[in-house]
Amino acid sequence: MKSRKPVIGVANLARTTFDIPFAESKAGQAWVSLNSLDAVIIGSQELLCDGEAVQKTIAYFKKQKPDILLIIQVTFTDAMMTVELARQLQIPTFIWSFPEPREGGRLRLNSFCGLNLAAHAMGKAGIEIEYTYQPADSPSAVNKIFGFARAALTVQQISESRLLVIGQHPDGFDTCVYDKADLKNWCGVEVDQTDLMTFLEQVPSIPDEEMMEVHRQLNSQVVNLAEMEEDPLKLSLKVYLSLKRTAIDSQYDGLAVRCWPEFFTELGCAACGAMSMMNEDRIPCACEADLYGVLTSLMLQILSDSPVFLSDLVDIDTEDNTGVFWHCGLAPLSMADPDKEVRAQIHTNRKKPFLYEFTLKPGRITFARISQSQHERKIIIGAGEVIAAPMSFTGTSGVVRFDSLAADVLDAVINQKLEHHFSLVYGDYRAELIAVAKMLKVPVELI
Repeated sequence: MKSRKPVIGVANLARTTFDIPFAESKAGQAWVSLNSLDAVIIGSQELLCDGEAVQKTIAYFKKQKPDILLIIQVTFTDAMMTVELARQLQIPTFIWSFPEPREGGRLRLNSFCGLNLAAHAMGKAGIEIEYTYQPADSPSAVNKIFGFARAALTVQQISESRLLVIGQHPDGFDTCVYDKADLKNWCGVEVDQTDLMTFLEQVPSIPDEEMMEVHRQLNSQVVNLAEMEEDPLKLSLKVYLSLKRTAIDSQYDGLAVRCWPEFFTELGCAACGAMSMMNEDRIPCACEADLYGVLTSLMLQILSDSPVFLSDLVDIDTEDNTGVFWHCGLAPLSMADPDKEVRAQIHTNRKKPFLYEFTLKPGRITFARISQSQHERKIIIGAGEVIAAPMSFTGTSGVVRFDSLAADVLDAVINQKLEHHFSLVYGDYRAELIAVAKMLKVPVELI
């Protein structure tokens, strides 16, 4: 899915009985702050002081289609204009209100009281809002607004997305069950399914010259490609090209693939390295036909504008407060520790190439899962730090020191009966994920 900047539609609300020159200066400061964001800011810096001005702004925004409505509550106003903007535009709404100095003189803005009145009216109208009460030049304020805009853009792009499931999930993997109609009703995503054997049968037809171009690129990435068995390696690279062609030709934003046992038993190669390459290309792939896993990865990819790793949580050490996120070879190459080798490897259980083998680079991470545990849809969110550590297991893996106690993470995973796959991305996106959950009307579980 092609990334784009969020579009923020800004409306400055004010009342002429307050200190208008002071209000205009505060609105101007706010716009300077907003223009520092990696976003498209639309609207006017002029103060909207009556219904006519608000109606013109509504008409403009309906044509421009911003991702969020940012109401700057510059001075106190009644809530009529606020509610009218939100009702007419029906997009996620954020209100920014300003504190003012306690100098013993006139209350020049009374901005907070306007926010308070607006929040009450929006609540009675059944309209959700987010807010900040910070100065017009506050980096924290605009960062919160930007995160909210990113969350709204994510929800919008998810609603426009198309996913493909290749084959059925393995028997006994109830974590990978999905309901196509239910997903469409919930978040708008379109899901198609295709037969696994039909896909496998067309893999060998990929031209050798296209495969060899990928082979040359791979040879520059790993230190030991010549050690791999040649024919299954070439088939693995053709799997990558087949997956990519399928996604691009039919405009799929992510793929959930039944990766075993048929890739080994019927085709004679591993799918892991191919799906790692797809993740690096920002067409997220989930193994074991885990549709909710690929949807979670797509959500994090849009939020972060970076590749995502769908992993198993395979070990937790309650003594040193760490866990290991691992998968056979699914992590995108950009997550590799630059101070260590990247190797080609055979699948440990099935003895066929190709998969990547590396440890994850140190850094801040967020992990998440759109969960269906205990028949309740929710978003699971956790965070931690990938630490420098020796390789835990063959394949791609990283040792994470959790923000929470590892014992609590362990209890949450088992006692809440969570799925075995989490999507992992570098950076801290907890606030944005909470906003996404609110927009999608599902609860959040922090672990």
